[in-house]
Amino acid sequence: MELERTRVDVINCAKTYPDGTRGLQATTLSIEPGEVLALLGPSGCGKTTLLRLIAGLETPDAGSRILFGQQDVTSLPIEKRGIGMVFQHYALFPQMSVEGNIGYGLRIRGVSVDEQKRVVGELVDLVRLNGLEKKKPAELSGGQRQRVALARAVAVRPRVLLLDEPLTALDAKLKETLRTELAELLRRLNITAIHVTHDQQEAMAIADRLAVMQAGRIVQVGDGETLYRSPVHPFVASFLGRINRLQRDSRAIDRHILNFGGLEMPCPVDGNHQADILVRPEDIEVGLIQPEWGEATVMRRTFLGERVHLLLDVKGQSELFADVDKDHPARVGDKVGVRIHPNRLMPCLETDIQ
Repeated sequence: MELERTRVDVINCAKTYPDGTRGLQATTLSIEPGEVLALLGPSGCGKTTLLRLIAGLETPDAGSRILFGQQDVTSLPIEKRGIGMVFQHYALFPQMSVEGNIGYGLRIRGVSVDEQKRVVGELVDLVRLNGLEKKKPAELSGGQRQRVALARAVAVRPRVLLLDEPLTALDAKLKETLRTELAELLRRLNITAIHVTHDQQEAMAIADRLAVMQAGRIVQVGDGETLYRSPVHPFVASFLGRINRLQRDSRAIDRHILNFGGLEMPCPVDGNHQADILVRPEDIEVGLIQPEWGEATVMRRTFLGERVHLLLDVKGQSELFADVDKDHPARVGDKVGVRIHPNRLMPCLETDIQ
């Protein structure tokens, strides 16, 4: 099934509610044709407001513009924008079969019966629901219901697919399985999609790029690995996984070093002027006390199955977290050696780049 791949441009788009609350600061964002972009952030950050503005469910402030391709859709109602939507609870019609749900939008648009059968058949094949066409939603698994919701959303050939927290209602194990399946389905559909979520693992697994949002604005856009390894804002660093904040006094700043467990180590050039430096827990090596390593005491050990989470008391720093292999021998009270490779240190920048 050939679907339109539409570029979406959000230009200086803002939303102020009647009581004066600013739901979205002036925002500019582009989504490439066929790209899956995640709007990621905590509750109240503005991601759902932005999605609703793109959908036409909310009216933006004066001066805002939303383009689908070359068409300005800012003032168009939702039914004229060519939007497909998948919601948190899928909103399937319980009394209808799988094929009835998928073909619903075609029927209400007056599409011929033969064309309905053709499109529904194509989509059943595409989302791998063969043999389930006559089943009702209650007879399907969570993953199968998700596929029905996706197929129904794209049956009317939308220009843009919008997904509003589609995995939130699921338990952790099912969510992990379905985010992989959802990523595969979206690639197979090859449609421009915007996916709202507060789950960073879900966003990184599904989307080509992430737009991380805080307090009504986008603070950084990029692929998951770039945002994780090279955050330009401390909020991005802390929201995408755990982060440790290392402190430096004025003497350490002047000498371009970091005091870590009694060891003076070089500090990356782009962090030379900063009192705080960031490091991921998995980037702190923990081993035997040896030359060129700092020293720490293990305060807590938490076994998490595939890894062990250590809380360390490190001389010259606040307590720090380190993630180590599941078979690591360190126990509470042990004196251990600690080391960070300088290229794993990240500057704590305070920019608001969009």
